[in-house]
Amino acid sequence: MDPSDLNSADLQNFLAEEQQKAQIHEIVAKMTSECWDKCITGQPGSKFSSSETNCLTYCAQRYMDMTALIVKRFQSMQ
Repeated sequence: MDPSDLNSADLQNFLAEEQQKAQIHEIVAKMTSECWDKCITGQPGSKFSSSETNCLTYCAQRYMDMTALIVKRFQSMQ
């Protein structure tokens, strides 16, 4: 590989996309951990109860809403 290609726009785009993927993965992992700890209080069975399902759904929605709000707030500060 030619070293001059290291600063190419394609490489920069690729790195930005990979960073975004890593950030999304981190958000999903944090959300899963937070919502699991909040909603699954006992040993899970073969499937979630309706209250666990509702709790997980609501928790995930609120987590994503707050993440979007925080991102918008930081973007408006720049």
